[in-house]
Amino acid sequence: MMNDVINPRDLLAKLISYPTVSSDTNLPLVEWVEMFLSSYGIKSERILSPCGTKAHLYAQTGPEIDGGVMLSGHTDVVPVEGQAWSTDPWVLSERDGKLFGRGACDMKGFDALALMAMAQASTRPLKRPLQLALSYDEEVGCVAVVDLVETMLGALPRAREVIVGEPTMMRVVTGHKGGLGFHVHVRGFEVHSSLLPYGVSAIMQAARLIDWANQRNAENAARTPSELAAPFEPPFTTLHVGQIEGGTAHNITAKDCRFFIEFRFVPGESPDDWASAIEAKAADLSGEMQKIHPDTGIDMVRGFALPALTPEVNGAAETLARRLTGDNGQHVVSYGTEGSQFQTRGYSTVICGPGDIAQAHQPDEFLSLEQLAAGEAFMDRLLESLCA
Repeated sequence: MMNDVINPRDLLAKLISYPTVSSDTNLPLVEWVEMFLSSYGIKSERILSPCGTKAHLYAQTGPEIDGGVMLSGHTDVVPVEGQAWSTDPWVLSERDGKLFGRGACDMKGFDALALMAMAQASTRPLKRPLQLALSYDEEVGCVAVVDLVETMLGALPRAREVIVGEPTMMRVVTGHKGGLGFHVHVRGFEVHSSLLPYGVSAIMQAARLIDWANQRNAENAARTPSELAAPFEPPFTTLHVGQIEGGTAHNITAKDCRFFIEFRFVPGESPDDWASAIEAKAADLSGEMQKIHPDTGIDMVRGFALPALTPEVNGAAETLARRLTGDNGQHVVSYGTEGSQFQTRGYSTVICGPGDIAQAHQPDEFLSLEQLAAGEAFMDRLLESLCA
């Protein structure tokens, strides 16, 4: 398709053909993107992961000046194992006005549109540059992108607007919750359950920490939401434990218990404050446990930390995206994106892309032809604005 008529559907089919599950390499896809951009005279750069099996990619076309627009997407997708797909997830297929394939919605549909826009921009008289940022490992915490953002700050003219193309049905999303997670290991002391007072059950102590989380949820739900929190659903910070494991037998106090706890916090609240709160509670419980046996306690390791995306006052990215979409509604989401990593480093950022987030991570994931066309029209208007 290189140097032929640029068709976003064909680009999407090519991107989907690379099974870039987060646990695997994305280098074949990155190599193909490099060749595609090069065929339009666009130079791109890689940033290799520490393990050397993955890479970010960034590129620019247009004048070498500040004030351009950056299109941001991720290349990784979630696994398909255990899901009942009716089609091959790595081959794009069409049915009933929908394009099926892993990543079609989240978010290779936007990636395809961004590549189309870059190729078309290379032949247009741009007054402002168009930049592309493709990351790896978004699906496992939105942390790896930090290296990409900070590298671009030193390597490219500074963009004025960043559009992160997560699926929003082409609505302009200006805020999302932040995320914070901890791997928790509760270390107990084994005795026969008939001698319970002389042992320390890791499971029962874990339950106390989890109940602390339940109490915080109840308090948060009862509190009047702040102005920043009110638009969210739910309009407060939530604490959640999705998996737990531990113990050896029903009549032995558990030696070990492990679980992962996550916080989804609203803009305006500090992840450091939440981290300090749970660490203080764990320390209190550890002190009580160690009065019974000194080798017990609670160990916590930070799993991920993602800032919240905060709606900007007179934000350049919001202004541009509303002009291009015609959407004047107020939209926020409770899931996290890489957008907040851009905003934290001074970029004006919004989330706006084709597809419905309800399709993300699902079997038979799809992007409707209607949404793909809406995204294409968005890119056409964007290029016109960059030439104005």
